Amino acid sequence: MLARIDDYFRVQETALKLRSARQELLAANIANADTPGYKARDVDFSSAFSAALAGKSSQPLTTSNSRHLQSGSSSDVFPASALLYRGETQSSIDGNTVNVDKEMVEFSDNALRYQAELTFMQKRIETLSAAIKSN
Repeated sequence: MLARIDDYFRVQETALKLRSARQELLAANIANADTPGYKARDVDFSSAFSAALAGKSSQPLTTSNSRHLQSGSSSDVFPASALLYRGETQSSIDGNTVNVDKEMVEFSDNALRYQAELTFMQKRIETLSAAIKSN
């Protein structure tokens, strides 16, 4: 029973995790807009989403000692093939590839899509709750 409920929410759960990790990635780009040599990163969301639903995820870092710290960055959520450097849209003397306007648009779009996924999840919960109460 619980496995079916888990499957029922898997698509929204996966989308929310990926959207959250992408939001962190975009925020890092914005935060490093003035960092010399910083290369803006983004993710191919559709391929990352497809890979996550297929069960393919990035491989965790291997540790050779039990005292090593585990990585907890947002890039660990995405498969390596989905995490890309953003192409340079305007040249910069210091080598920074962040276009703040582009990053803000992507950040806002991703936030809106995250909110939509939350709404879909809420509707699924309401539907499941109504089905349980009707029995």
